[in-house]
Amino acid sequence: MRSSIAGSATRRDHATPATRRGALLVACAAVCWSSGGLIVRLVATSPWTTSLWRSLFASLFLALVLWAVRGRGIVAQWREGGRPVVIVALCMATASTCFIFSLAHTSVANTLILMATGPYVAGLLGWVWLGERVALRTWATMGVALAGTVVMVSSSYARGAVLGDLLAIVMAASFAVATVLVRRHPEIRMAPAAALATAFTALIALPLAEPFSISPRDFALLAFFGVGQFGAGFLLFMTGARLIPAAETSLIGLLETVLGPLWVWLVLGERPEAASLAGGALILAALLANTLVELVTPRRANHRDPRPLAQE
Repeated sequence: MRSSIAGSATRRDHATPATRRGALLVACAAVCWSSGGLIVRLVATSPWTTSLWRSLFASLFLALVLWAVRGRGIVAQWREGGRPVVIVALCMATASTCFIFSLAHTSVANTLILMATGPYVAGLLGWVWLGERVALRTWATMGVALAGTVVMVSSSYARGAVLGDLLAIVMAASFAVATVLVRRHPEIRMAPAAALATAFTALIALPLAEPFSISPRDFALLAFFGVGQFGAGFLLFMTGARLIPAAETSLIGLLETVLGPLWVWLVLGERPEAASLAGGALILAALLANTLVELVTPRRANHRDPRPLAQE
C-alpha cells in the first residue's frame, strides 16, 4: 500500500554510494508493495479474513523488529508517542482496510493509480491545516490528477465498480491525513504507528473474519502479504528514503503503480478498461512531470516532505 512516505534526505549534486543505496532500497520497497494486488487476487479468503491475517503477520513482524532495534517493547514505544501515534495509526488502519476492499471491488490498476494521488492530497491538506505553501506546478498536478480520477471513476460507475474506486480515494485521503499529522509532530518517531495500525486493522477485522477456514497455500500467501509485502516494504522504504531527495523517492515509488497491474495482467490476465488506462495515464503523466521538475529545481531549505514515515 501506499497511496503513497523522506524527510531527512537532502539534495546532492552527484550520486554517492549512500544515495545509490537509498534508491535501491526504495525500489525494492516499491517491488514489495507492488505484489499486494496479485496476492489479493490469488487468495481464496474473504476481504475481512485477508485483512486479519495480513495485519497480524505485519504487526508481529514490525513489533519484533522495532523491539530489536530500540531495545524496548512496542507498547512502551506507543506510550512514548502518545495521542499523535494513536491517531496516525487509526488513519493508517483505515487506509489499510480500504486497500483490501478496494482491490475486491475494482481493478488493481485503479486502486494503485488512485492511491498514488495521496501525496498531493497531503499537500492540499498541509496548505489548509498547516499553512504550508503549495507550488503552482503542484496545483496544476492536482488538477490534472483530479481530471484523471474523474475519468477513471466514471468508467467504474458504468461497470458497477465505483465502490472500489471510492474506497481507493478514501484510502489515499486517510493516508494523507496521517501524513499531515506526522508533519505537525516532527519530534515524534512514527514507525511504531505502523505496528499499531496493523494491530487496529486486525481487531477491526476479527469479528467479521473466518480465520481458521483458510488453506495452507493461502496461509503462506497471507504470511508473505504481512511480512514481505507490508512489513519488509515499509522498513526498506523507511531506510532508503532518508538517503535520497523526496522527489526521487516519489519517482521511484511510481514503480509500485506500474508493476502492480503488470503482475496481475501477466499472471491472471486482468486488463484495465480503456477509460481506466486513459485516466491513469493522465494521473501518472502529471505525477511524473511534477516529480521530474522537482528533481531539477533547487530545493528550499525549509521544504517539508509529504511522505510521512521516513523520519525514523
